[in-house]
Amino acid sequence: MNKLIVLLFVLLAAAFSIPAFAQTPSMLKRTTTKTDRFNFGAGGTVAVVGSPNGSIRIEGWQNNEIEITAEIELQAATEADLGKLAEVTGFTTEETPARTGIISLGTHNKAAMKKLQKKFPKELIGLPFRIDYVIHVPKYCDLEIDGGKGDLSVTGVEGSMRINFLETNAEISVLGGPTNVTVGSGKVDVKFGIHGWRGRSANIQVATGNLNVSLTANVSAEIDATILRIGKIENTLLDLKPRDRKVPFTEKSIIAKKGVGDVSLKFTVGDGTLRMERPVFP
Repeated sequence: MNKLIVLLFVLLAAAFSIPAFAQTPSMLKRTTTKTDRFNFGAGGTVAVVGSPNGSIRIEGWQNNEIEITAEIELQAATEADLGKLAEVTGFTTEETPARTGIISLGTHNKAAMKKLQKKFPKELIGLPFRIDYVIHVPKYCDLEIDGGKGDLSVTGVEGSMRINFLETNAEISVLGGPTNVTVGSGKVDVKFGIHGWRGRSANIQVATGNLNVSLTANVSAEIDATILRIGKIENTLLDLKPRDRKVPFTEKSIIAKKGVGDVSLKFTVGDGTLRMERPVFP
């Protein structure tokens, strides 16, 4: 008898849960593209603040212009809600002759939301969205990039780089200029000197994940490679020499000189693998 009562309760619960589940509205998606293009001289700084989710691809070109293409994906329960979100999601630019900021807008930005719409529906705040960028910049410029979760690609830019990303799979080509990269988690591929070595210092840090470093034969540097906790260094560069003959290479630490040691290159992984190798040319 008790088993029968339990079975009836289960069947009743299932009967009520099925209609409730069926009545749950599915999320609608809307994808739009926003573009902008304007003059910007070589030698300035381009600063990009990405969205919490979304990729950033930056390519250097010969034009003294910045070209931005942003693919914006919104999710909401109704078309009306998508329309409200579209009004506050995208990007804006802050432009001066020497510096351009490209700033993502969305419901994550509380300060911007207060200025845009004080009566914005609270139930729409926190709905998932993403902005994927493709940005062309002058070849000779400096970069500042702050990103959340998404892929990152930087190619063809000769200037200083400061990059902070929460979670990413990144491919970065370093041509010249000081480079500082900090990544919370993911995989980072950094290539030095692929199109000629005009060496400057670099400090690449990955808290959790893999860091792959490609160094061409003509790179001359003092190299500090470190695993802070769990993981190991995989070194296939045969021309690295210990800076101190009494401090041998280990799976956790390599303190080396390559060539005459012109610049300082520091590579740090908290937990994961740090691999140093020659680049593979197609």
